[in-house]
Amino acid sequence: MRNLLPLISSHPGGRSGLTCRYRCGDACFQEIPNTSDNEYAGDVIAGALSRRSMMRAAAVVTVAAAAGTAALAGPAAPQAEAAALAGTGRTPNYSHKPGVSGARGLRFSPVAPNKDDKVTVPDGYDQNIVLRWGEPILRGAPAFDPDRQTAKAQAGQFGYNVDFLSLLPLRGEHGRQVLVANHEYTDENLMFRGYDPANPTREQVEIAWAAHGLSVVVVQEEHRTGKLGAVGRHPLNRRLTATSEFRVTGPAAGSPLLRTSADPSGRKVLGTLNNCAGGTTPWGTTLHGEENFNQYFANGSSATDKRYGIGSTATERKWERFDKRFDVAQEPNEPHRHGWVVELDPFDPESTPRKRTALGRFKHEAAQPRLTADGRPVVYMGDDERFDYFYKFVSSKQMKKGNSRAAREHNLTLLDEGTLYVAKLTGDSPAEEFDGTGKLPSDGEFDGSGVWIPLATGNTSHVPGMTAEEVYVFTRLAGDKVGATKMDRPEDVEPSPRTGRVYIALTNNTDRGKAGKAAADEANPRNLNKHGQVLELAEHWDDPAGDGFAWRLFLVAGDPNDPATYFSGFPKEKVSPISCPDNVAFDDHGNLWISTDGNQLGSHDGLFGVATQGERRGELKQFLTVPTGAETCGPVIQDRRVLVAVQHPGEIDGATVDKPASSWPDGPGKIVRPSVVAVWRRDGRDIGV
Repeated sequence: MRNLLPLISSHPGGRSGLTCRYRCGDACFQEIPNTSDNEYAGDVIAGALSRRSMMRAAAVVTVAAAAGTAALAGPAAPQAEAAALAGTGRTPNYSHKPGVSGARGLRFSPVAPNKDDKVTVPDGYDQNIVLRWGEPILRGAPAFDPDRQTAKAQAGQFGYNVDFLSLLPLRGEHGRQVLVANHEYTDENLMFRGYDPANPTREQVEIAWAAHGLSVVVVQEEHRTGKLGAVGRHPLNRRLTATSEFRVTGPAAGSPLLRTSADPSGRKVLGTLNNCAGGTTPWGTTLHGEENFNQYFANGSSATDKRYGIGSTATERKWERFDKRFDVAQEPNEPHRHGWVVELDPFDPESTPRKRTALGRFKHEAAQPRLTADGRPVVYMGDDERFDYFYKFVSSKQMKKGNSRAAREHNLTLLDEGTLYVAKLTGDSPAEEFDGTGKLPSDGEFDGSGVWIPLATGNTSHVPGMTAEEVYVFTRLAGDKVGATKMDRPEDVEPSPRTGRVYIALTNNTDRGKAGKAAADEANPRNLNKHGQVLELAEHWDDPAGDGFAWRLFLVAGDPNDPATYFSGFPKEKVSPISCPDNVAFDDHGNLWISTDGNQLGSHDGLFGVATQGERRGELKQFLTVPTGAETCGPVIQDRRVLVAVQHPGEIDGATVDKPASSWPDGPGKIVRPSVVAVWRRDGRDIGV
């Protein structure tokens, strides 16, 4: 019998209870908001006919080619080898030498699973801390002092718990780039000495407001290494917080559903909350997804509040004691002003960021655009909740090229007009082949087809019984009505710049298969799904504006020794174990890089690279691990540098400022500080070549 790696944590995905409380308001311990009777992925398979001739695992798979669907083909040789090795009990091989084996861009010696309280990188690589929580980035901001924090100081300092990262070129300033960061949430237990969760002070609350939001920071690279450092007081540097002004745009702007006593226009919002992943647009702006915003609002009571996970009691942070906008009983529309995609122009520090209502309101994990052949942006988006949906937005306007003022002003309207869609998936294998163990169906792959169901276009609703404004503000309910497919927490999404295929991280769903809950199906093949999977989607005719697609599971994560795992057919004794995929990004070689959140295999979270094309498709290698209690976020993969955000280090149950669970990044006796890290090769060559 093969030895499997140990499972850890009773919390979903291996998170600590402290992380669950402060990041998402214990979402996985609450009642599932989606109580619709929509089909789960594969529910309609029972009535589908199995293929007349089952393909061998090594065969090229083409889904509905006669209907014009894009082909999703995998390599023959690795699949055949994987089949031959199945059940041998061989352990993963971590002995690869740098520059000797691996897909181009992945030629490094993989980091072994570990529980070290540090960032561990491959042999031959170096690292540095780019920015720590509290470092001053604006003119006049003081140096960080954990015992003398103020809201005014924090508003000029780098915020807490970074998730999404973007690096943009800065023309005219050699060796400099613009770093944009999301500050997802705060953990007051690890920020303030003697913090009393039942009785936070106004000062602590206001500091937390200032630690949320976004940062724009110019960074300077060191010529002879990959080291990056912040350029303090640069005129582009900027902080946006929970009290900064944001503009509401698009078809729902000004709706009565968005009006409050403080903003009767329904067009001006204070703050952006729980910004998770995001995206970088071809026209030079950044997109930021407001995710678990529900946890900041108390005393919800309506059906729509419940569908969005807004509780009926006090919140964890008790912000409603200090500002009535966080009390739904007093301001019932305030939650409707959060849960959007925010667009930021990092090159205009005087601009007001915009909340784009045309992209719908839900728990946005990310928003990553690509362009159609005629230059219209298409934005893919996941709703990070158990059994919620996957969406896309297709703009009706074409992007203008260039950096003229006219082009930039036009491009800042691209995400206000278009059509919002939700996905419905169907599998192509008989339902009886899915018993919850993750066993491959007899055709050798988890795959199928799907359609995009339109929800609204401008002021026109495509959902019976809902106005367009209701579709945008209550997008989850629109998905319920049209029969969208329930998924296992669709998180970050990234279209391949080489192939156009779209990769969706489905982090986990430990409720799958429980009594009264949906059982396994072709897109979600394991009950009690602790480890998650990555789904690959190909639009019909490679047209991102199309209304249909093919899909298959690219990875089924977990211990490679477990028969329930799948790595696109690549030999499993040659891959690293991976659990709970979250943020994703591509390198210039076409490899997908995956950061993890809540590793359930007895190791710290990490960053992994996996080949998506060629004979090494499915070859997955671990590039780094992060410290105790931390999550790996925001990967940026450049030719000579990898950037990651080390989020919530030391966030272990029972940890406090005075009783830390980690000493990263500054050693014993120093406060634990979420930070951004750069990694590069010591010899100055490109990553993984």
